[in-house]
Order: sequence, then C-alpha cells, then structure tokens
Amino acid sequence: MNGKFALVTGASRGIGLSVSKVLLELGYIVYGVCRNPNQCEFQNPSFHLIECDLSNPKQIQKLIDSFPNQDKLHVIVNNAGFAKFGPIEELSPEKMIDMVHVNLLAPMLITNGFTRILKQNEGHIFFIGSVSGNHLSPWGNVYGSLKAGLHHFSRLLFDELRKYSVKVHLLIPDITKTDFYKDLNIEPDTDINSFLLPEQIATVVKQILMDQSGMIVPEIHVSPQLLKLKRKKYLK
Repeated sequence: MNGKFALVTGASRGIGLSVSKVLLELGYIVYGVCRNPNQCEFQNPSFHLIECDLSNPKQIQKLIDSFPNQDKLHVIVNNAGFAKFGPIEELSPEKMIDMVHVNLLAPMLITNGFTRILKQNEGHIFFIGSVSGNHLSPWGNVYGSLKAGLHHFSRLLFDELRKYSVKVHLLIPDITKTDFYKDLNIEPDTDINSFLLPEQIATVVKQILMDQSGMIVPEIHVSPQLLKLKRKKYLK
C-alpha cells in the first residue's frame, strides 16, 4: 500500500466504482461517497463508503470536516452526477435545484474544502464531465449547462493550481453504458462500438496517475467509434 488516500464521489456504481477499483489496484485507500452504501455489493478492505447526499451542502461540509486522515489525501475524483431531461417548463424546481447542487456545487465545495491539502501533497483532482457540456442536447438544457459550467471550472482551476503542482484533469466521456439512462427515454445502442464502458474511463484515470513524465493532461475527450442512441420501447 502506498499510504495515500483517494476520495471518489458516486463511488457505489458505474464510472465511480470502476475508478475506485483502479485506485485500489494502484494501492490507494479509497473513500467513496454515495447516497446508499448498502446498495453496493463490491467489498475490499481498503474501500470505504461514506453516506452523503451531495444535493445537501450541509452534508458536504460534514463530509469535509470528518474526512479521516486528511493529510494523506492525494486524489479527488468528482464523478457524481445525474440528469433529468425534458422541456424546461416540465422540470420541477426541486429537481433543477438538486441537479445544480450535485453536478456543479458539490464538486466546487469539495474542491474548496480539500485544496490546501492537495497543494501540500501535490495531488490530483479529476472532474468527470460530459459531452452534453460541449454540444447542444434537446431537452438537456439544464444538465448540459451545468456540465459546461463544470468544464469551465476545471479549466480555470487547472491554471490556478498548476503552479502549486496540483494536477487538474477534465475527462469528457461520450455515451457510456451505465444506469445513467435508467430514467431517460433514450439508451445506448446495442452495437458494442457505439458506447463506452465505465472500465474504459477508469483506464484513462489509471494511465494519468501512472505517468511520471511530468507531462499533464488537463483535458481529454473519450468517445466510442460510432455515434448511436436508441429510444426505449415501452409496453402499453
């Protein structure tokens, strides 16, 4: 074990869980943040899930204040996010507020809370963005706007922290096969060349962390070979 700690949000499933497994392979002690730790079946002696609702700023502050062995924190992966798509007038104010908190405010608060430690440790901060933040998406105006904000925050943070040897990385995945699409009316196509897997995103994180050349990758866009989505079929 390298004695270093990592914090991963949305760590109980999908990209967050895959990234957590890669960090464990590299010898990190991983603290994963999620709403429902009991729903995660993966277990490892160095993998610890912390219950926290990232839509609640007070719970985020509690997470920051109580995080164990803060002086050993070297990696933060801001991965958690969710989307509600639809015409703007059909989105409830409550869901819009939750999206703002989880997709944008939470990464900002977590970064704010731990940056001094990462400066001391010359650590890494990862942001998992979305292609929705770069392109127009029908009925995805709120989610896309928040991801665009996250992208810009990461880019500005890179310039701010590079002089302190803190490495800031923005990963922008295209269509990835996770349960992100569970409540949406679209989903990845069945063609295996039309979607990414969470493990592939985690591999990018692994490659960045293993690189010792002094070269920094501030932003990387990861896409499948083909662009295909399909509408879900609902039985009446």
